[in-house]
Amino acid sequence: NEQPMNRTADDTLVNNVITVLDTVLVLDDAGGNVDRHTALVGNLPGFDSHSVVALMLELEDEFGITFEDDEVSAELFETVGTLANFVAEKIAN
Repeated sequence: NEQPMNRTADDTLVNNVITVLDTVLVLDDAGGNVDRHTALVGNLPGFDSHSVVALMLELEDEFGITFEDDEVSAELFETVGTLANFVAEKIAN
């Protein structure tokens, strides 16, 4: 069931993921500088294991997707783009 993630999120989806990130992390002024290339882990203030869980739950609600345990990895949360691409892949399947 392992399929490579090769779908690229469009700008609208990336912006929607950024909006969810802002909701979870309350990015304030930093939110304006976030794009698909922005690193998440170790970069955004407050982005820790608790916020990862909150972010996953919020993305599931927002996009009607489910994160399976075997799909969650550090690589998934590397950048806004890797996360948005994952969401795009989930929506498509």
